[in-house]
Amino acid sequence: MQISVQQDIFKLAQTFTISRGSRTQAEVLTVKADHKGFVGWGECVPYARYGETLESVTAQIEGFSGRWCDLEEELPAGAARNALDCTLWDHAAKMAGKRVWDLLELPAPQPKITAYTLSLDTPEKMETQARRNAHRPLLKIKLGTPDDMVRLEAVRRGAPDAPIIVDANEGWTAEVYSDLAPHLLHLGVKMVEQPLPAGDDELLAEIARPLPVCADESCHDRASLPSLKGKYDMVNIKLDKTGGLTEALALKDAAIVEGYQIMVGCMVGSSLAMAPATILAQGVAFTDLDGPLLLAEDREQSLIFDDKGVHPPAAALWG
Repeated sequence: MQISVQQDIFKLAQTFTISRGSRTQAEVLTVKADHKGFVGWGECVPYARYGETLESVTAQIEGFSGRWCDLEEELPAGAARNALDCTLWDHAAKMAGKRVWDLLELPAPQPKITAYTLSLDTPEKMETQARRNAHRPLLKIKLGTPDDMVRLEAVRRGAPDAPIIVDANEGWTAEVYSDLAPHLLHLGVKMVEQPLPAGDDELLAEIARPLPVCADESCHDRASLPSLKGKYDMVNIKLDKTGGLTEALALKDAAIVEGYQIMVGCMVGSSLAMAPATILAQGVAFTDLDGPLLLAEDREQSLIFDDKGVHPPAAALWG
C-alpha cells in the first residue's frame, strides 16, 4: 500500500479564538492510501496542546509500515493514527464496494443536530455573534477567562431561546467553577466542558456538579476512563484524540458501560475530518461537528448541513 501525506490550509470565515489563542486558518494533514487501484482518504488536525506539530505528525505518518493490523502498536493515540485509521477505513470500503457503516455492521447514520461554536471575544462582539446565530438549534460558547459571566450574559441576550453548552478549555479553577455553576444553570446552560486543567481536576470529585461536566482534554482513549471516575458525567470523544474511528467506537462503548454520557467533538478541520465522526455521533447526548461551518472554504465534496443537522458523508467524500 502506497501512503502519502500533504499539508492543506483552509481559511476560516472569521478569526477563531479560545482561551489558549487565536487562528485565522485551519492547517490540516491529508492522507492518501493507494492500493490495488483503490484510493482512500483521511484527515487529521495536529494539536499543539498535545505536543503535536504538522512536522511531527507528518513524520509519524510517513514512518507507518502500511499494515493496518499494526497501526495501534506502531502509533499512539493522536492525530497521525487518526488520519491513517480513517484513510484505511475509506480504502477498505471502496475495495469492498460498501459503506464503512456496513463493514462495521452498524445502521446507516442519520443526520445529527450539531452545536455551532461562538468564538471567544469581547462581550459586545459575542452578543453580535449570538444574535446572528440565534436560529441555530445549539450554541457552544468558548469561555475560560476572568470575565466569563459578562460574556455569557451577552450571549444570552443575543440568543434568548437557544440551548447553550459551554467550553472553558481548562481555563477555570474549582472556586471559579463553583461560583459560576448556579449562574450557568440560571442562564439555561445544559453542560460545561473541561472547566479545570487536565491533570489538575481532582477537585471535581469533591465539589458539587449541578450541571453535567464533560471531560475533553482529560479524555483521550479507553486508557483515560479510570482517571475520570467520580469527576465527570460525560466524555467528549474526538477522532484526533482517540487515534481514529476504531478506538473512538471502542471508547464510546466502554464509556457508556461506565455510565458516562457521550459528546462527539472535533478540531477545526474540513468535511473530510468530520465525515467518520458522523458514524460515531449516532445516539449521543451532544454532537459538535461544526468544523466546516467555521471555514470560508471546504473540500470540493463537502458534508451537508441543514435544519436536520449534519448528514453522513456521500461516498465521494469518505467511507
